[in-house]
Amino acid sequence: MSVTLKNITKIFTDPSNQAREVVAVKDVNLEIQEGEMVTFLGPSGCGKTTTLRIISGFETPTNGEVWISGTLVNEIPPNKRDTSMVFQSYAIFPHLSVSQNIGFGLELKGVKPKEIRRQVEEIMEVMTLTNLYNRRPDQLSGGQQQRVALARAIINRPKVLLFDEPLSNLDAKLRDQMRIEIRRIQQSFGITSIYVTHDQDEAMTVSDRIMVMKDGEVMQIGTPFEIYSRPANTFVADFIGRVNLIDAVVETVEPESISVVCGGGGEHRHKVITSWAGDFKKGDAARIVVRPESLRLSRMGDTAAGADGKATAAAEAASVSAATAEENGTARSEVPFLKGIIKRSVYLGPTVEYEIDVPDVKAQILAVTYNPVEEGFYRNGEEVGINFSSAASHLL
Repeated sequence: MSVTLKNITKIFTDPSNQAREVVAVKDVNLEIQEGEMVTFLGPSGCGKTTTLRIISGFETPTNGEVWISGTLVNEIPPNKRDTSMVFQSYAIFPHLSVSQNIGFGLELKGVKPKEIRRQVEEIMEVMTLTNLYNRRPDQLSGGQQQRVALARAIINRPKVLLFDEPLSNLDAKLRDQMRIEIRRIQQSFGITSIYVTHDQDEAMTVSDRIMVMKDGEVMQIGTPFEIYSRPANTFVADFIGRVNLIDAVVETVEPESISVVCGGGGEHRHKVITSWAGDFKKGDAARIVVRPESLRLSRMGDTAAGADGKATAAAEAASVSAATAEENGTARSEVPFLKGIIKRSVYLGPTVEYEIDVPDVKAQILAVTYNPVEEGFYRNGEEVGINFSSAASHLL
């Protein structure tokens, strides 16, 4: 079922100063389609949980309207809104078995025991819990407890399923597994869902769309691709993953692209493919947004030793140098957009991260290269060329 937020604002009174008001949520507008999974993402205190609690009915908006399936629900209590919440703490009853926990909501509704058992067995099979029917919560792992909490929420067939940081109590590996599992289950049941998290990777994995918030305001709403590759502002660009921001000046504006120059003398030119071309004009200050993995590095010369006169540990470990890159056909001959000096490298197995000092644009740039055994390594102190495609860059 659809969920619509219209001009939602929530103002609290500061308990330490009754005369001071705190704006937790400011003028939020959002339309969530039936079967869609939308994530509220942002740092602590940005208003995402408050917005979720307003939808669930646990908080009342100071201004604005909440609509669920075409019905205004501002005055409807939480237990009448036909929503289910999956909490951070699971909230599983310790004295009930797994099957009793899952069927608890149906029991409250007066469903006959035989039908409860049928529905519980059905959903336990979907949630891969069939061998845990009579287990107690204290006999379950964290991931199993999370599945039980999710099954209990889904079995009531709510119009809207709400997730309040459901994976924050799990270890990193289990979080990775469970976010994929949550997405699979949500899609299989087709339940309209709203998910709150401060974890960018989690949001990217589970979402159809993401609403990024800061200080109670919406910064951007879009698909994971749009949020990551076409951020609306510097906050979104910097909050979602790692990013390079290069100061530039607009030189020419075309219908679907913008040419910019950067560097003290404007000697570096780059074209950015963008759908925001109409927002810029010649002479505007701008920033090129490019992700570390989109950068292409090339050698400018053999300056073998690093600042300390030694090759990097990464290069020593693999015994790979410029000759390796040439032998494998990976040496690049394109004219570099920028030139920089490798200041630091971190070998991570499948990738190598480089911190590059680029004096011309007064910036430190982060680059990530893949498959270093094939591509070769760059050493500390080595001069490199830096390029990236028009499509892989974005302009703010």
